[in-house]
Amino acid sequence: MNRSIKFNLNGRPIALALADDHQRTLLWAVRTDLGLTGTKYGCGEGICGACTVLVNGKPVRSCKTPLESVGGKEVTTIEGMAREGTLDPLQQAFIDHGALQCGFCTSGMLLGAAALLHDVAKPTSAEITAHLEHHLCRCGTHQRVVEAIQSVPDISGTPI
Repeated sequence: MNRSIKFNLNGRPIALALADDHQRTLLWAVRTDLGLTGTKYGCGEGICGACTVLVNGKPVRSCKTPLESVGGKEVTTIEGMAREGTLDPLQQAFIDHGALQCGFCTSGMLLGAAALLHDVAKPTSAEITAHLEHHLCRCGTHQRVVEAIQSVPDISGTPI
């Protein structure tokens, strides 16, 4: 029996068929069904953070999130951060501070940081480090990431 799920993705309504096996994750639906490849497959275990997206404004590991759990919710991927061709201030700050190297962890880290900035106007270095502790970066840009996040104007409370 084919069922479908409806949710908003980056501000647009989406309807997808659900498989009967209930094994489909949000990561693979976003990447393969919807063609949004900014969300990365890293470890597949929810540890590295490369697959992080926002569900109702909260960061989740899409590799471990069942697709059917996002029914009726708002999902934001890295592709949804920019508005009308203009980068989000956080994205621009990552560029300005050289906070990305290979870019593999960047989309997950940006979305995790966006959630933090919407809850905490001006986080301290310690708050940023604690919040992003489980976002792994092999390039070692951690200090530049912290500096980039701290440079963003107050965006707390604004929609993601």
